[in-house]
Amino acid sequence: MAAVLALALTAALVGYTAHGPVRAGVSSNTAPLDNNQVGALLSLDQAMEAVAARVTPAIVNVAVTSRAKSQPVAQGLPEDMQRFFGQQFGEGMPQQQPRIERGIGSGVIISPDGYIVTNNHVVDGATEIKVTLSDRRTLPAKVVGTDPLTDLAVIKIDGTNLPNIPIGDSSTLRPGQTVLAFGNPYGFRFTVTRGIVSALNRPNPTDDPHKPGQFIQTDAAINPGNSGGPLVNARGEVVGINTFLYSPSGAFSGMGFAIPTQIVSPVVQSLVRYGKVAHGRMGIGITDVTPENAKFFDVHDNTGAVVTQIEAGSPGAQAGLKVGDVITEINGKKVADAGQLQMEVGEIAPGTKIALQVVRDGKSMSVPVTLEGMDGSDRDTKVADNANNKPRWGVGIADLTPEVREQLQAPDDLHGAVIERVQPGSPSDDAGLQPGQVIVGVDRHETRSAADVQKALTSIPKGQDALVLIWANGGSTFRVLHASNGA
Repeated sequence: MAAVLALALTAALVGYTAHGPVRAGVSSNTAPLDNNQVGALLSLDQAMEAVAARVTPAIVNVAVTSRAKSQPVAQGLPEDMQRFFGQQFGEGMPQQQPRIERGIGSGVIISPDGYIVTNNHVVDGATEIKVTLSDRRTLPAKVVGTDPLTDLAVIKIDGTNLPNIPIGDSSTLRPGQTVLAFGNPYGFRFTVTRGIVSALNRPNPTDDPHKPGQFIQTDAAINPGNSGGPLVNARGEVVGINTFLYSPSGAFSGMGFAIPTQIVSPVVQSLVRYGKVAHGRMGIGITDVTPENAKFFDVHDNTGAVVTQIEAGSPGAQAGLKVGDVITEINGKKVADAGQLQMEVGEIAPGTKIALQVVRDGKSMSVPVTLEGMDGSDRDTKVADNANNKPRWGVGIADLTPEVREQLQAPDDLHGAVIERVQPGSPSDDAGLQPGQVIVGVDRHETRSAADVQKALTSIPKGQDALVLIWANGGSTFRVLHASNGA
């Protein structure tokens, strides 16, 4: 063995030049290239080093402990797609028993007081989150809010004057621009890779038609563990959040994808402010206008989104949209394709009325549509103080559907709005309201639906308390929502 090692070391110490072998420590006639010959490359290196030095302190390792999921992590993706769920490690307990899983991902600090952006799938189901900073400190983190639709999450650590980097504008990106991907691939701490923007506005690769697309494609290496790390431009600004790769093997093969900040920014703002995101929807299926199908819909520029399906009772159906309609504009903005329309609608709050420009049988017309929430309900912050856009009562509600009624074992003659979410520290939280309870009255007036509850709470004058009648577990009780805590 010693002889083998010696041979290996000897071989390693021998190099070759144009004049034959050269041993280590022996001078060579070959001189290095001078700065004038490689000045452009050295300048590029210095620029990349400056960006990396600026960004790396704001990158964090996110270590998650969670209960084992009953579904495979890549469910819903084609076999050649591998979505990161960090790197999952079971602890060897029998599969049929509850297991503890540990995973790792990445994140980026976006504020000096410790708000961190990562992927939803990194922290999904977490029972404990530990964040390791670039200076090797490890701090506990709590989930501020998650958005499964966009696969984004915000977590927070306690701190002041923490290193952070700004969120840039992904709409200014162009194919060919230099980008850097930061994160913790395969558990290696704080790695940076360099590449270019390969393409923009890529559609979502999953088979869920409700998932928005518009991804940034890059050849900067993104591997398992990079999830939640930032994609950064040459100015050191976050232009995307790394989320998945396209690969037949599960390892990087030149196609990584990031969520653009056009989506990240509004989602993060909503998560920080409300702890959740309410996405608007029209309840329609859409596809792209293409050169092959454009002539059948009497459109001539191969842009727009064709309506392929309309859900009964949905906002699209109520607005009179028809299969075969081509949506060419939304609120005066031209629609390039189905993915863009999907993203635009998803960023608008439920309950908002939008204006669509539609081509039907060669004729253009304006169609107003009032959006609903992804779950069929409106944003709870509509019951809010519209003057300062802050939650007024801090409660998210939805209609009492037959399925929910069965889950709650509520009687058939019970009507009202089921509580889905309660914002921590809000008047509803202080009053003891909890998800699963049903609001059946406001200020001693019966409420038979979520719309009734919303209207009643919204109409209460600012500064005045609200009395709500709550049903739960077969009994009813009155609770007071104090205006002084949020109205």
